[in-house]
Amino acid sequence: MARVNIAQDILHRQIREKKAQGFQRRHHVTDPFIQRLGLEAELQGHTGCVNCLEWNDKGNLLASGSDDQHMMLWDPFRHKKLLSMHTGHTANIFSVKFLPHSGDRILVTGAADAKIHVHDITTRETLHVFSEHTNRVKRIATAPLWPNTFWSAGEDGLIRQYDLRESGTHSEVLIDLTEYCGQLVEAKCVSISPQDNNCLAVGASGPFVRLYDIRMIHSHRKTLQQNQSGIHTFCSRQKPIPEGAVQYYVAGHLPIKLPDYDNRLRVLVATYVTFSPDGTELLVNMGGEQVYLFDLTFKQRPCTFLLPKSYHTCGDVQNGKTSTNGIHLYSNGFRVADTKNLMGASSDLPPHLEKVKQKANDAFAHQQWSKAIDLYSLAVRSAPRSSMLYGNRAAAYMKRKWDGDYYDALRDCLQALALNPGHLKAHFRLARCLFELHYVSEALECLEEFKLKFPDQAQSSACDALDRDIRMALFSKTETQDDKKGGSVRLRSGGRKDSLSEDELLLREKSLDYKHRYCGHCNTTTDIKEASFMGRVKDQTSEWCKIWKELVRLTRGG
Repeated sequence: MARVNIAQDILHRQIREKKAQGFQRRHHVTDPFIQRLGLEAELQGHTGCVNCLEWNDKGNLLASGSDDQHMMLWDPFRHKKLLSMHTGHTANIFSVKFLPHSGDRILVTGAADAKIHVHDITTRETLHVFSEHTNRVKRIATAPLWPNTFWSAGEDGLIRQYDLRESGTHSEVLIDLTEYCGQLVEAKCVSISPQDNNCLAVGASGPFVRLYDIRMIHSHRKTLQQNQSGIHTFCSRQKPIPEGAVQYYVAGHLPIKLPDYDNRLRVLVATYVTFSPDGTELLVNMGGEQVYLFDLTFKQRPCTFLLPKSYHTCGDVQNGKTSTNGIHLYSNGFRVADTKNLMGASSDLPPHLEKVKQKANDAFAHQQWSKAIDLYSLAVRSAPRSSMLYGNRAAAYMKRKWDGDYYDALRDCLQALALNPGHLKAHFRLARCLFELHYVSEALECLEEFKLKFPDQAQSSACDALDRDIRMALFSKTETQDDKKGGSVRLRSGGRKDSLSEDELLLREKSLDYKHRYCGHCNTTTDIKEASFMGRVKDQTSEWCKIWKELVRLTRGG
């Protein structure tokens, strides 16, 4: 009888299954599937606005919270209400969460009464009440590996951590945004990475999203408490946030555009943050603006401070950045070395992409800006080295003029110039983008370089018009004052006199940019709107645990 290699057979079986799972994951969300989505049923029960929904881990139960202060549990596939429970809150419920590994028995709610309640839905009892926030509780977060722990974000500017093993009435302050952003700051949302439960994201007042290392924050706050109690009185004053414990993310055009949004009665605030299932991306719904995806594995600096001369190594370069006029010019992904390698990139497209480009050009000619952008983007995905496509898409963005379009156009112009430094239209459009983004001195510098580089275009009507616009803005009082403030001041909050620490300004200057921007929804009314990922990636660790258990069971003859 031939010997059977059990381990090899199991691994081969797992490989076959994983290939099938990979196919399912790639194809379970397709365009035709999305287009067929529609209303299946309405679940009736709440008498007030429904503010929050939460699926259990298995995906067979749905919890909801409402202005009517009730929490309800649903079987969504049978369109059936399983439970209606008054939570004991005295104001609108903004967040509801299943506590992990509780058998879908324990749910946590946070509300506008500044309280957090922990409920046992099998007995319909409220087990714990936390009353330490002094303003509305907007979000609650849980972690898969910590079944007794959860976090809350409140409009008192605090992120609190709760451990039910230690106390059912008291929590600890994990992050106090008022320490470095002033008393007016409000925390709006919080999320824990499903892959690294020590990684916590926070959205608050303003356009900046913060990513914290919980372990480092815990250690630092303990040190501060010891200093305050006099144990180590010889220590110097600690910074609110230790080095390396937090990273800021922001759409590169938003900080300097804050006054514009204030004038339009819009409030820029991150209303929701959530991690991708594999923990490598962060999705943010920016109230008053759009939805942004940040890549946590690729550190991309905002492009706003880039000028064409940074390609030509003007100034002293240290650690990949050039300083000029008090503003840091980051080479981002467009480095001089990369430019040399890409200068020979061909502008020719294969026939099928040439057809896509022509369709985009036709849409542009008919002023169908969004359609043109979508078609150019489709072509760019297949031909990422085509400077022509980036330049054309930049022109479409500049014509459409939605919030953030000039910044996306600036990014495309920079990419086009990195691929082809002689791209005339991209260089001129870059100057216009800088002007529209209120970087007036930089726009003038860019335009002057354009005239030197392309002297036959220096007297064109378009060049003269932009030159007049820039110089008029430079001579106006407000633009002159803004221009003298320097880069760090541009990262201050607009319209409100928050007291920002120097540490906060430094962290904002080190912010990282977004990977993708999603347009179509712009929430200007409330600050509890969400955005989420569709689909799920299985945890590789759990997969290997299953393989190991199967090996043990078979080798033991079980």
